Amino acid sequence: MVKEMRFSSVVETSIPANEETKPESLMASLPAEEPASNDFEANKSQNSQSGKCDLFTGEWIPDPSGPFYTNQSCLQIEGHQNCMKNGRPDSGYLYWRWSPRGCSLPKFNPKKFLHLMRNKSWAFIGDSISRNHVQSLLCILSQVEQAVETYHDEEYRSKIWHFRTHNFTLSVIWTPFLIKADIFEDMNGVSSSEIQLHLDELDKKWTDQYRNFDYAIVAGGKWFLKTAIYHENNVVTGCHYCPGKNLTELGFDYAYRKAIQLVFNFITNPGHKTLAFLRTTTPDHFENGEWFSGGTCDRKVPFKEGEVNMTDVDTIMRNIELEEFAKAAALGPDKGVVLKLLDTTRLSLLRPDGHPGPYRQFQPFAEDKNAKVQNDCLHWCLPGPIDSWNDLVMEMIVNGGVYQ
Repeated sequence: MVKEMRFSSVVETSIPANEETKPESLMASLPAEEPASNDFEANKSQNSQSGKCDLFTGEWIPDPSGPFYTNQSCLQIEGHQNCMKNGRPDSGYLYWRWSPRGCSLPKFNPKKFLHLMRNKSWAFIGDSISRNHVQSLLCILSQVEQAVETYHDEEYRSKIWHFRTHNFTLSVIWTPFLIKADIFEDMNGVSSSEIQLHLDELDKKWTDQYRNFDYAIVAGGKWFLKTAIYHENNVVTGCHYCPGKNLTELGFDYAYRKAIQLVFNFITNPGHKTLAFLRTTTPDHFENGEWFSGGTCDRKVPFKEGEVNMTDVDTIMRNIELEEFAKAAALGPDKGVVLKLLDTTRLSLLRPDGHPGPYRQFQPFAEDKNAKVQNDCLHWCLPGPIDSWNDLVMEMIVNGGVYQ
């Protein structure tokens, strides 16, 4: 049986269990046309050992050696992703690694990475999945050198760390839409008004710093599924799911394509020399409901290829990313800009076992083993499958000419 995972609008790690949300307000409007193909030939290239190789097509195989770190050896794990500390009883999810078909993928080498990053700077730009990703990298690198946190914003969403021995600076910039957005939510995700999205203006929170970075991983995500009013040229042009507003329903895909186009127009500016990765959308694994309706993720082993399909929403978002990346990558060399695609969607789809689930909270069943607990089936346990994203990043940096 092929399983299709449904999408969720969970985008941050703190969501109150008692928040009342109408399910229909979270549904995405899908375009009428058929989505484009999922295949992306730019990921494939000649490998002298094994012919064509696509780093992002393969399978998860048993890894007896396990993770680089534990919750005790890494101090950077955010509470909601600290599954071991929070009492997750099984550990099998820790003993798998991603194995691309037709080529070998070495494990991340933190010493070599830090050597390559001497006197460099790196930014992760996006929503809380980007923060999840940077924490994974910090945990791996901490086995060689502990980073010193030198900055955090008021909400602790954006941070900067410095590896003094290597003079390497690592940043995470929280910008869930990448474009200018007026967001009326508190830290618990409770909204007091519709998001106002400016589809022709990037978020200066990251663009003002971009020239400082030698490397950047940029990613959009599930925030585009939220109700939002769209602005262009200082005029309201439409919305996504805004019943009663008498506005044109343009759909999340309209805004997402506009945002990704704007991002690529900016990062391919001839004045920018940052080596930029676009990370593709992250699937969730809620089953038997969504985060607001009792959805869970109780699986204990990875899916195999063919056992699960991407949702329509994830397919649409990823196709937009692939199409716009292909356009930008074709122009990049002429502008002296290097672009790489970090296509983690399909390999992540195969890991329903890697989320915190109910263990986003500390010991959720300590007082009542049958307690009804909100699950997180979007973010990743640390350690967990997201660590393999860094194996891919390392390989793409070391063998930059081999893999797109």
